[in-house]
Order: sequence, then structure tokens, then C-alpha cells
Amino acid sequence: MLAARADRRLRSVFEAAPSPVALSNLVDGGFDALPLPGSGRTLERWQILASVAAHDLSLVKLFEGHTDALAILAELGGAEPPARSRWGTWCAEPPDARVELVEAAGGKWELHGTKAWCSGAHSVTHAIVSAWNAAGAPCLAAVSLSQDGVKVSDSGWEAVGMAATRSVDVRFDGAVAMPVGEPGDYVARPGFWQGGAGIAACWYGGAAGIAEMTRQRCGPKPDAHRMAHLGAIDVALAGASTVLRETAAWIDEHPSSSAQQPALRARMVIEAAATEVLTHAGRALGAAPLCRDARFARAMADLPVFLRQSHAERDLAALGASLLPPAEQPWLL
Repeated sequence: MLAARADRRLRSVFEAAPSPVALSNLVDGGFDALPLPGSGRTLERWQILASVAAHDLSLVKLFEGHTDALAILAELGGAEPPARSRWGTWCAEPPDARVELVEAAGGKWELHGTKAWCSGAHSVTHAIVSAWNAAGAPCLAAVSLSQDGVKVSDSGWEAVGMAATRSVDVRFDGAVAMPVGEPGDYVARPGFWQGGAGIAACWYGGAAGIAEMTRQRCGPKPDAHRMAHLGAIDVALAGASTVLRETAAWIDEHPSSSAQQPALRARMVIEAAATEVLTHAGRALGAAPLCRDARFARAMADLPVFLRQSHAERDLAALGASLLPPAEQPWLL
């Protein structure tokens, strides 16, 4: 019921907005008060993420990062976020961009270094940042971006797809920060893979949004080819939605366990389904909506970029490795 009510409210926000809806609109409207992963209402959380994604994939990238940061703070005992604050979760670790968390005078902590892939850097007020401490251990820190030690750049993102996320580089030069949890907690906590599966809900929502636009644009008398493409889209999304529901139920039944295997499986299933939707939507409708329909064209450009948050064959290999010593046959019906 929460998801259905939230979806109706979201529709009214998107329909009434004279300009693109921003993260601040969702935060100020209270849409970010999602059930926490593993709380018994994981599916409701994912349904709202999917609803936002169906409307705007760049927006859901920021919204998911914001709600993930709130979940991390709750799980690891971080400070209460300021009212109406907007958060990013910046935890990518490319080899050429590394941030250090250093203890300074007076018991304060500072961040030094450049962080890459900072989605929403121009629009968020705070961020959860992955960093490395003096002992070389991975750690997390919460940082306010409205201070002199933070410089948001305009470099690091050239893609047409997901352009509205503005995922640029951010430089920290002694920015005051607060450690969150203990070293190693980010990956070790159950919420890491629970959140990783939530990304798949965003991919699903983006694919479902493209599917709905395709259905609406098939015309009053679609030919057999268009109907075949629409049928293929339905098959792909039906299987994907079933896997997401099963994964959400598994997480709620095992909230303290690692969800790596079900999360990897869900991500790969949704990636495959979303790729099918992209293929069939383009073939069903041809070039016209790609060239003349701004929302459809943007979604078709955004989703392939968003899907590359998947680690492709590396994730498949990790999933395969997890199946080698099964306690029971994993594919019984």
C-alpha cells in the first residue's frame, strides 16, 4: 500500500512539475522516508525506487544514492542527518583517485584527495565517502560539502547518457569529516549487498518505464511485428520482476546474512531483461521516438550507461563461484 500511494504521489509531482524534478523535490516531499533494507518491507523500498526510475533514470541515480546514505548511517550508527539534507554515496575506488581519512589536531578528522564518480556533486549537501585510514584500511566518512576544504569540479563526466547526474570529480583538501562505523564496515555489513540488489530495482524501473512508453506508442492498430516486440518485452519484465520479489523476500527472511548470491543473481537477471527491453523497444518503434520524443530518447540513452554499473562477467564469475559447493541442488523447482 505504501508503494502504491507513493507511486500516485510521485505521478502527481512529475505531472505538475514545469521543469525536471530535482532530488530536492523528492526530499522535501518526504519520498526519501523509505523502509530500510531487511526491515521486512524491502520490496516496498524497491517499488518506490523503481517508480522514480520509470520517470527519470538520472534522478533515481541521485535518489538511490541519497537513500543508500541514509540506510548506511542507520545501519552503522552514524549521526542523524540534518533535516532536508541531500546526500550522495561516493564509494567508487578507481586506482587513480584515492581519498585518505586523517586524524587531525583536537580529535578532528579530515579528508584529503580526489574522489571520482561523485553523482550529484553539484546538488547534494552531504556525502558518505569511502576513504583509507593511516593503517591502510578502508573506511567511511560523512562530510558536509559546504566548507572550504571541498572543491566540486566540472570534470570527469563526458557521457550523453545519465548526463543529468553530473558525476564529476570532487577534491578534498582538509575537509572536516566524521568517521562512520569501523574500518571495513562498508563492505562487511549486510546492507552492502542488500543495497546492491536495490540498484537492480532501479534498472528494472528504467526498463519498465521504457516498456510503458513503447506500449503507449504502438498505436491503435499495431502490426504483428510491434505486438511481437511488446510480447518479448513482457516476457523479459515478468521474469525480472519475479526474481526481484524473491530476492526482496530472501533479504527480509535473512536480514543479518550476506545477500551476495541472491543480489548478484538479481542484478544479472535484471541487466539481461533491461537489455532485451532496449533492443525490442528500439526495433518496435523505429527512429521516430529516438529523434523526436525527448523523454523516450533520454531514457534509451540513460539506461545503457546505468547498466554498466554492473561488473558484467566479473559478477557472473563471482556468482558461479558461489554455486560450486552448494549445500543442495540450487535449481530445483
